[in-house]
Amino acid sequence: RLTPNQKRALGKLRLKTVDALLHHFPARYTDAAQTTTIDNLKKGDQAAVYGKIHNLKTKKAWRKKIPMAEATISDETGNIKAVWFHQPYIAKMVNEGGLVRVEGKVSERLPAPSRARQAGKGVLFLSNPRIERIAEVPRNTGPLFGDGTTETLYPVYPESRGITSNWLYHAIVKMERSGVLDTAEDPIPDEILKRYNLPTLKTALIWIHSPQKQNHADSARKRFAFEEVFFIQLTRLRERNEYAKNPSFKITIDQELVNEFLGRFPFAMTDAQSRAIGEVFSDFKKEHPMSRLLEGDVGSGKTAVAAVTSYAVITGNANGAKVNRLQVAIMAPTEILAEQHFENFIKYFSYANIPVALITGSGCKKFPSKINPRSHTPISRTQLLKWVGNGEIPILVGTHALIQKRVIFQ
Repeated sequence: RLTPNQKRALGKLRLKTVDALLHHFPARYTDAAQTTTIDNLKKGDQAAVYGKIHNLKTKKAWRKKIPMAEATISDETGNIKAVWFHQPYIAKMVNEGGLVRVEGKVSERLPAPSRARQAGKGVLFLSNPRIERIAEVPRNTGPLFGDGTTETLYPVYPESRGITSNWLYHAIVKMERSGVLDTAEDPIPDEILKRYNLPTLKTALIWIHSPQKQNHADSARKRFAFEEVFFIQLTRLRERNEYAKNPSFKITIDQELVNEFLGRFPFAMTDAQSRAIGEVFSDFKKEHPMSRLLEGDVGSGKTAVAAVTSYAVITGNANGAKVNRLQVAIMAPTEILAEQHFENFIKYFSYANIPVALITGSGCKKFPSKINPRSHTPISRTQLLKWVGNGEIPILVGTHALIQKRVIFQ
């Protein structure tokens, strides 16, 4: 049964189902090889021991009067004192005779004149160790859910007040012993698991909660990272297929005008540019929306491809459209880049006196200017939106201001 504090802690960690708890992965691992028995402790060791806690008390140091807590930890092999300087509250956190896991540095101190000091032997103690209450001592041999080989890593989970890492560890132990993994369905097909050399869901959960070696933990994390990306891709593919069902204009290209436009470039299109333009034109002939990514290095000519395909749209014939001419929107991530595209498109379309406009958060511009047909001019946003709405602006360049509700194309 869960206490009210544990219920609140689990709620804060969003662990409300068996699946959520199984997918609450360790933040890190401590080396269980450092776990030892009390009789094997030596000065300077950084070790962890399991045992019962006795003689809990608070006191002040003899000389400096530092408040501290003291306790004795015992196992089958012996006893060792644990001291928490400046942490007297520790004595009230743990019940007398309870099972604990303490981890810290083994120090040595010489007591007042005694037989031990006369023999040149100091007394070992754990200085400010980390302490966790536990329900039972983990098995010295046998993995959390396995075949009897020795555990080497101990999971440390994200915690919340009322729920310790060790509590989570043992809760998962009980869950796994119930056989819940045998009924868990792996969402990733076997074919994909084999192709990418990934463990099954059951194996990955065992390895991430109870790795026998670091490779097991790494392999499990790789599998769950792959699973996350895999489902993101599936979601995007589903959305793309749904998007493809929307109707779209079937555009007939005026190849003669396009060839004339291409002839005005001071350079010939590369094979890659020509291939990209051809593939975009091929999509124009289809009756579903195009979904295409044009990728290339800086200076490879992506803007030129965009200009050619934009020209093909505004000079082509769109079957099913209720307007004489389609419009093109060119969106850039920053105002500086939008300005650059605006200037470039003016160079491409100025010979034909084709209007090009810019809309950003800072203002609006239009080419050509009535005063100077070879240049652009600032205009009000209201006027620009009016011209965009009635189709007088065939090409509109901008930032995310393009997708504001006020921007309505003809």
